[in-house]
Amino acid sequence: MMMTIKALKETVGMKAEEENAGSGKNSIISLLILLIVILFLWNCSGRDPSKIVVWTSMRPAEQALLQKHLDKFAEKYPDYTIRQLFYSPEELRNNFIISAIGGSGPAIVHGPNNNIGPWVELDVISGLSMDFEPAFLDSFINHPFSANTWFRDELYQIADRVGNHLCLIYNKDLLPEPPQTMSELICLGSDLMQNGGANGKPVRYAIAWNFTEPFFIVPFISGYGGWIMDEDFQPTLDNKAVIQAGQLILDLIQSHGLMPKECDYEIANALFKDELAAMIINGPWSFATYKENNLNFGVARIPMIDETGLWPAPIVSPRGYSLNKNISGEQRKVAIELIRYLTSNKVMLDFTELSGTIPSRTEAYNSDLIARDDLIQNSIEQLLVGNLSPVVTELQWIYDAMRPAYQGIFTGSLSPHEAAKKMQLSAEKLFRENRQ
Repeated sequence: MMMTIKALKETVGMKAEEENAGSGKNSIISLLILLIVILFLWNCSGRDPSKIVVWTSMRPAEQALLQKHLDKFAEKYPDYTIRQLFYSPEELRNNFIISAIGGSGPAIVHGPNNNIGPWVELDVISGLSMDFEPAFLDSFINHPFSANTWFRDELYQIADRVGNHLCLIYNKDLLPEPPQTMSELICLGSDLMQNGGANGKPVRYAIAWNFTEPFFIVPFISGYGGWIMDEDFQPTLDNKAVIQAGQLILDLIQSHGLMPKECDYEIANALFKDELAAMIINGPWSFATYKENNLNFGVARIPMIDETGLWPAPIVSPRGYSLNKNISGEQRKVAIELIRYLTSNKVMLDFTELSGTIPSRTEAYNSDLIARDDLIQNSIEQLLVGNLSPVVTELQWIYDAMRPAYQGIFTGSLSPHEAAKKMQLSAEKLFRENRQ
């Protein structure tokens, strides 16, 4: 769970007041833990002006390609050490906040645009509008949305790719054509299942995905005509669309038996890679892994919801590079040049060729490589019915509030109706606590 803005500012800034001896002891322990983390992160990145560190959550294949380009860029700057450091998405988000507030952290951080809101509120990233000329910025796509991320009239992220969205990925050897509707998926699913495994479990499932994570239910909420927040970024979770989406996923598991009863991201990925699941809901970041495993796979939109005639709309978020607030002078100039290099058409298309990412610059987006790649074209088809990720802190709060009650649907402790009500109450409570 992401630390609250108030807690971060007070704890890292050492402004918290102790109300009693017990709470004082706990706060000191918490502060010591934070200081240890900050010191560790300082050692990892520090403020050495001759060092440029890039934090990412890229998969191993992409890390290798990124390092190749970092090494190439470093040839122009022999006095600089330029390297990368991997963190999982949540670790990256939180560790960057802690280290940057402490005056440390990487020079550059790569991630989705939904990190921008929290980072701006905490004043840990630097505006970029004065560092890049209009002609450069105009070379990025602006349809169906702007690739680069502006927030509160300032530019905070230069995108190297767009999308980062969920889609249906299917094994062509098991399923030559993907289902177009949920009812078709259910019908096809019974033919794809293979029973007879240990303890009565299927040998092969029709579909698997990380269904217990709130991010993965959002497309289905949209498919039933709902959304998780209103235009004022307030939670909208206690409604028919959320209930129907939860019930649909529960039915796929229990009533139809098409999915494993317990399934996180790694389990789903392993089942699909081992051809023990015919379909998976996952994102373009997984394409490189499936290619490495020599899977014959295709990409399609998540099947349409029959009752509404709507396509499930995943959250779509550009990914790109932001600049640590703490760097300045010559180090900042080199970091800006590195961002410019990493978002060049050539580098973007290298990543596209490796892993099927959708490049953010118009020239690369319109290239022959994109036009002739069926995986990318079908990924773009899913992107076109997606919803652009809100660039606000409230989005993470909604995910955090949803998670316990939403997971209760699958443990049997809550019905979808009860879960929707509890998610809304939890979100409202979390909003009040964080905005006090």
